[in-house]
Amino acid sequence: MRFNPKADISGGHVTDVRGGGGSRGGGLGNLPMGAISGGGIGTTIVVIIIFVIVQLAGGGGGLGSAGPQETTDRYDKCLSGADANKSEDCARKAVELSLESYWAKVLPAQTGKQLQPTQIKTFTDATSTGCGNATKDVGPFYCPTDQTIYLDTTFFNDVLEGQLGGQGGDFVEPYVIGHEFGHHIQNLLGTMGRVRTQQGPTSDSVRLELQADCYAGMWTRGATGTTDTKGVQIFQAIDEQDITEALDAAKDVGDDYIQRRGGGDVNPEQWTHGSSEQRMRWFTTGYNATNINQCDTFSTNNL
Repeated sequence: MRFNPKADISGGHVTDVRGGGGSRGGGLGNLPMGAISGGGIGTTIVVIIIFVIVQLAGGGGGLGSAGPQETTDRYDKCLSGADANKSEDCARKAVELSLESYWAKVLPAQTGKQLQPTQIKTFTDATSTGCGNATKDVGPFYCPTDQTIYLDTTFFNDVLEGQLGGQGGDFVEPYVIGHEFGHHIQNLLGTMGRVRTQQGPTSDSVRLELQADCYAGMWTRGATGTTDTKGVQIFQAIDEQDITEALDAAKDVGDDYIQRRGGGDVNPEQWTHGSSEQRMRWFTTGYNATNINQCDTFSTNNL
């Protein structure tokens, strides 16, 4: 993965926050990576329940506040693609801008729906969100209530590589962010409202997660065609090694893999995100797709 040194990444919607770690609400629980109402890499059930509760309550400001948050200067020096090639933080900004560029074109062209930007908030230890309090144990997730992706960046070393044995690589985080951005697309399209069943090999939760993997694959294929606000290409190259890293990450967050890794039996009735094979296959489906309808996991019996 390499960014175009001339790309302007000074804009976008990535911030880092500190504070707001306590919570009056019950919190999100221990999620493996996903979305609070649409799952993510390993989070769905709690999120969906929270989303329903918040909507029934009038769609207000979440499940409890936790004191003020302060925005840090973590991303202030991320100005160009050259910075993104040298810094993981700046690469995160470039990836977010690329996702915005891609979906701003594809979404209206293929669905008639305009993109409403999401934002990425990175944090350390804990933070408050529109879906409740989150700690670093939650893993990356998307909250539909405030349309924000939350990410404790220690997840990749501590959990994905340390606990789950992933091989790592510089395209792992872009795959994860692409997956979470996929949940935002689902939120905009109303797909999250279709989720009724939350566990099992053909549950709506599994379908939601596999679709987000498919959307991540679509963006990955189109990423080198994305541009900054001046029309300058953001990605210079995404190679086969990057695809291999994305597929390895998808394998590592499969329900069956996590169950085996934890020393238990594989029980599909407890699945919320799909097997390793399914997650890899739907990412690949998206990578080869020519239309977003090819990611319709809700209309197929072949998950």
